[in-house]
Amino acid sequence: MTKYLEPGRYVVLSDLQWPFHDAKALRAVLQFVRDLQPAGILNVGDELDQDTVSRWNKGTAREYSPVLRKDIQDLSEWTGHLREALSDGPIHVSRSNHGDRLQKYVNQYAPALVGFEELEITNLLRYPELGVTYHRRPFEFAPGWMLAHGDEGSLSRIAGSTALGLARKWGKSVVCGHTHRAGITHESTGVNANLRTLTGFEVGNLMSLKKAGYLKAQSANWQQGIGLLDIDDRLRVVPHFIPIYNGEIQGSWT
Repeated sequence: MTKYLEPGRYVVLSDLQWPFHDAKALRAVLQFVRDLQPAGILNVGDELDQDTVSRWNKGTAREYSPVLRKDIQDLSEWTGHLREALSDGPIHVSRSNHGDRLQKYVNQYAPALVGFEELEITNLLRYPELGVTYHRRPFEFAPGWMLAHGDEGSLSRIAGSTALGLARKWGKSVVCGHTHRAGITHESTGVNANLRTLTGFEVGNLMSLKKAGYLKAQSANWQQGIGLLDIDDRLRVVPHFIPIYNGEIQGSWT
């Protein structure tokens, strides 16, 4: 039997891409969690960028930059602060394309190290120790609602449409990231007033545009923020997007 999340309010995080994260925004997230005391945290992945082992930096000086260990340690420390801020409740993290980078690098360039548990992303980031559940496949957290990274289907330039495309593909509503955009969109089908509605929710990002050196003019159609999911006693889900402007969470939610 599928184990769903308990009813309550859940915070959704997306695309920190450490060390290219927005430090001010992450401080605001920690304070928000302390104040709200949600039922739990969902993270759609790309929490660690791992750019030094990406295919984009293969053969460049960046590949040999000794920063990955520190990035892992710093992100692990921040996750510990998140666990402390939450006090109680689950933390769930989805696999992601950036999260897969080290394993792909080992598979291709250091196959003798394949199978070393010490190199698995969950152990590097101390997830078992911190009580974080890592999902290597899309996670159905409520009836008809999936948590995924967002790279499992086709990418759309329209906010919310990548998630809705996955929802059509899977026949279940989808909460995801990957696009760095924020949007909630719906699609209903049916006849004779008997409708079925799917929802696609993309929850923005927590990156710093100033650190994304690959962007021209530090400009992109991205929206910074976090998600909020209200799950009622009948396990029905209502999604909300909370924007972050200049490192400050907008609106009154606590």
